[in-house]
Amino acid sequence: MTSSELWSRETAERYDAGEAERSSAAFLGPTLDFLAELAGDGRALEFAIGTGRVGVPLRERGVPVVGIELSEHMAAVLRRKIDEDRLPVALGDMATTTVPGEFSLVYLVYNTITNLLTQDEQVECFRNAARHLSPGGRFVIELGVPPLRFLPPGQIAVPFDVSDRHLGFDTFDLVEQILVSHHFSRDGEDGRYRRTGSRHRYAWPAELDLMARIAGLELDRRVADWDGSPFAEDSPKHISVWRKPS
Repeated sequence: MTSSELWSRETAERYDAGEAERSSAAFLGPTLDFLAELAGDGRALEFAIGTGRVGVPLRERGVPVVGIELSEHMAAVLRRKIDEDRLPVALGDMATTTVPGEFSLVYLVYNTITNLLTQDEQVECFRNAARHLSPGGRFVIELGVPPLRFLPPGQIAVPFDVSDRHLGFDTFDLVEQILVSHHFSRDGEDGRYRRTGSRHRYAWPAELDLMARIAGLELDRRVADWDGSPFAEDSPKHISVWRKPS
């Protein structure tokens, strides 16, 4: 067990509805193209596979996918979509849980490495990816760049969504490198908002590169998005790929 916060049954049951836009074929197309190309003829392992937003359509493209998931409730939602024979899932944390065999691709999307709340656990995540990769295989992470430049002196909160049905902002502990995401979501038409929150450990691209080096991986490329656009100083996120030497 790591320091990751467990997703409850209630959260798991409403997860797909909240991520409907990010689950569409149009949205996922570039992600699936990117991952399928890296997987090639090999197998893919998804850390923190959740309800299968990415893993299920990647499997439907013909890439053999295996998942690791900490929350049994998230895994239960995934299991309604696809059976165990077609997409096996091991219950456990992504820093220490292992599955049989080697993979040409290990991937971790949607900022999920930040669910590990200590640097040591994030390093172990890289080591776990490396132990599953075949020589020449790749580890891929999708992660936002910490938006600390938006914090003037004395301010600790940065909004990331202000819409009719959702208000979201992050608060930052700059000493411990922890952010808390706060969500106020309006589910019904009565005007009431449901409040949720989650803790994350943010990390910079250079810090991830050092974690990769500790795990014996080499930076292969870093782009701004799944479409391969160049990563620049104002990019809000990055897709980073590390390679296990042959």
